[in-house]
Amino acid sequence: MAAGTKEFKRRIASVKNTQQITKAMKMVAAAKLRRAQEAAEASRPYTETLQGTLARLAAVAYDVKHPLLDKREEIRKVGYILVTADRGLCGGFNTNLIRTASDTMREDERKIENGIIAVGRKGRDFFRKRSGNIDAEFVNLGDNVSYADAREIGQYVTNAYENGEVDEVYLVFARFVNALRQIPTVTKILPIETLSQEETAGEHNIDYLYEPSAEDILLTLLPRYIGSQIYNSMLESKASEHGARMTAMGNATENAGEIIDNLTLEMNKARQKAITDEILDIVGGAEALNK
Repeated sequence: MAAGTKEFKRRIASVKNTQQITKAMKMVAAAKLRRAQEAAEASRPYTETLQGTLARLAAVAYDVKHPLLDKREEIRKVGYILVTADRGLCGGFNTNLIRTASDTMREDERKIENGIIAVGRKGRDFFRKRSGNIDAEFVNLGDNVSYADAREIGQYVTNAYENGEVDEVYLVFARFVNALRQIPTVTKILPIETLSQEETAGEHNIDYLYEPSAEDILLTLLPRYIGSQIYNSMLESKASEHGARMTAMGNATENAGEIIDNLTLEMNKARQKAITDEILDIVGGAEALNK
């Protein structure tokens, strides 16, 4: 066997091994995506209902006072909760989120300081290397999103806000649409913005009886609202991560197949050329003996 043919066989075998790995990763991501998608979709009604309930309560208890409702007159520092993955091999998922966070900070015309609360290793590593403005990090949380983790993150940001360490807090995460589409989203969570009594009059005109008072319920729900927002964003990002990884590994598997086909074609050409050269040598030798 010609040396060139041996090299082609070695390269084809190597690409086939890689193809098996990417195919297996695609199947694993697809299985995880199904569970993550169900969890993300199940959390949306709760989050939306909690938002509506807060708006209704704020209309009734419009004079209630709480640190999470207080808007700062002077904005000195803004915190960004950046939800990325701990691992790569998921296409442009992490890159798009990091770019969204960077663009949001750059486009803010206010002369303020920015801080990153990194949820996920990829976002932490990027901003640690480039700017170093990491206020907190929550990494290696695993594939099973836990509300306890979201509550811990929420407790950190609420403490930071109440202590005046940050004056605004934004969530940067990927909203899951399907396996092919994930939308980088930026949403403000602190201070909590509720509708006024006039704005909610048209939507929430049902007269409710509250036990205990509307003020007590509102004060109880406010901290939970932050945790639910973070929990929902983590579920959405986890489903988006698995969808992006499944798509990326599917594309990698197809690309490996194309490479194998091209290498096989080139190997066959090289083998054919070697056979042709041997035939020409034999014919040339035979003609030389006949002379």
